Parts: sequence; structure tokens; C-alpha cells
Amino acid sequence: MAFLPRVKRLFAPRPPAVSIEIAADHVTGVALARGRQTRVAVVVTEPLPDGALVPAANAANVVDRSAVTDVLTRVLRQLPGNPTRLGLVVPDSAAKVSLMTFEHVPAKVTDLDQLVRWQAKKAAPFRLEDAQVAYSPGRQNGDGGRDFVVSLMRRDIVEEYESVCTAAGGHAGVVDLASFGQLNAILANDAGSDEDWLLIHVARGYSTIAVVRLGQLILFRNRPGEGHATLADLVHQTTMYYEDRLDGAGFARVYLAASAAATTADEAAGLRESLASRLGVPVRPITFAQLGGSDARPDVVAAPLGLLLREHSASETQM
Repeated sequence: MAFLPRVKRLFAPRPPAVSIEIAADHVTGVALARGRQTRVAVVVTEPLPDGALVPAANAANVVDRSAVTDVLTRVLRQLPGNPTRLGLVVPDSAAKVSLMTFEHVPAKVTDLDQLVRWQAKKAAPFRLEDAQVAYSPGRQNGDGGRDFVVSLMRRDIVEEYESVCTAAGGHAGVVDLASFGQLNAILANDAGSDEDWLLIHVARGYSTIAVVRLGQLILFRNRPGEGHATLADLVHQTTMYYEDRLDGAGFARVYLAASAAATTADEAAGLRESLASRLGVPVRPITFAQLGGSDARPDVVAAPLGLLLREHSASETQM
């Protein structure tokens, strides 16, 4: 089973049992039930006031710290066990994600770190010295080279989100991006396919599109803005690039994650129909066995759930 990288990980002897997503329009908390079978025990979602949080890669995100802290505190109080150790999911647009290809991968970790940072410095919209850098190996190339998924996030922006968690009584030991969490949740529930598939994530204030091949991320694009025109352009441009540059033979599956809090079930269904007509492939809603009988919206739960599934899988592998 393949999993995608987190933006930041601090030492943690056990994976978190609770994860929190702080989005532009809501805060969602997910708690897993104890036991051998992984399932969601509790989901809590609370709306954020308009303008309290404005995700951006190169500007302050938390506009109204008091309001965000209050909402997060309410969410934590409704989760079992008075959780303090948290996994934290932040908006895609708070970071920059790149896919880098190296023809020769250094054997030493320190040399690889330097190579990744040197390459990242060319495209970073901020000083790399001020950034948190995380990377994970992607697909291997036939000539011995390898792709890497690289995430960059300004350190002061990471600290903004962490400080809100601290003020609410929690500690963010892992920080992840929303679409990474969604991809990981899908991979955990639908692993093993050899065919290419596509995730379209429509959030408040941005859209992200990602392509997975053989369990590895091969394309990731994030664009600010809302509306069908912005999304249609992003889907069209990405599809053309996929076919022309990535030898794409078509998508076996397409998933839509409409995570904006105001999106209704009818609006999501209409968007799936519109995208299916454009792509020529049925567009699925995302569903998860771990939700059981919960009435929580899978689109809203996917990102924090994916973080938990990845961390628990990594913990089991290390045992």
C-alpha cells in the first residue's frame, strides 16, 4: 500500500488517534475507535467565520486567531478522551508541491537533502531558508532515475497553524496537506490497481487535481479561485499534459472530493455529472468503509481520515 508524504513530522512514539483539518471554511475533527479494526468513532465539524482563515503559500493564513482558536477548541471538546496529540491537516494552497525527477539518486541522505533543496530553490516562491521541506520517493524510472514528491511550506505559516492548536490545548505532531490526506484515504481503501486514476478536489478558495499511477503520485496541480470556469480550465490543462507528457492512456477511475462546507449533495452530484461529460469517464464520489454507519460527509472526512490511516499503517510497519 502506497502513502504520500506529510509536510512535517515530529518524533511521536505512537500515531495520533485524532486528526484535525483546519480549512478556510470549517474545522473537522476525526477520532478512530480503539481495537483491531480501523473505523471512525467520532466526526465533528464546526464552521469558521468568513475571512477568519485565508490560506496562502506566501502570506499569513490565520487572520482572526481568536475565532479559529475558539472553533478548534469546540471541536476538540467534542472528541473522546480529551485529545492533546493531534494530526493536523491544512489547505493545499498553504504550501507548494512539486514533483522532481533525478536521473541519479545520491546514496547518502545528506546528499539527497542538498539535491532536493537545490532544485526546490529554483521554484520556491519564498526563501528556502525560511521553509519547511519534506519529500518522499515516487515512481522509479526505467533508466535508474526516480521521482520525488516535494512539499514546501513557509515555517512561520506552519507555526501559525501549530500555535492555534496549542492555544486550543493540543499539539500538532504531524502536519499534512488536505489532498494528500484524501489520496491516502483512497489508496487505503482501493489499493492495488495498475491503472491511472484521478482525484479532483474542490475546496473553499482553491482546486487541486492529482493523478496516481501504480500507487504513486505522478501529477499534482493546485490553483486558487472558485467556480466552474476555473475548475474546467484546470481539468482541461491537466488532461492535456497527462496525455502529451505522461503517456496517459486514460483514467480508469475519477474521484471528486467537494470539501467546501457549503457544498450540498445535489451540487456535488451536478459537478460530478459536468466533469464526467468533459472527461468521458464516470466521476465517483469518495466513500470509505471506515465510516461505518456515520452520517458524516465523506468529502469532509477524507483528508483527516487519510492522515490517520497513513500514520497507523506506518506505525504497524515499524513494529
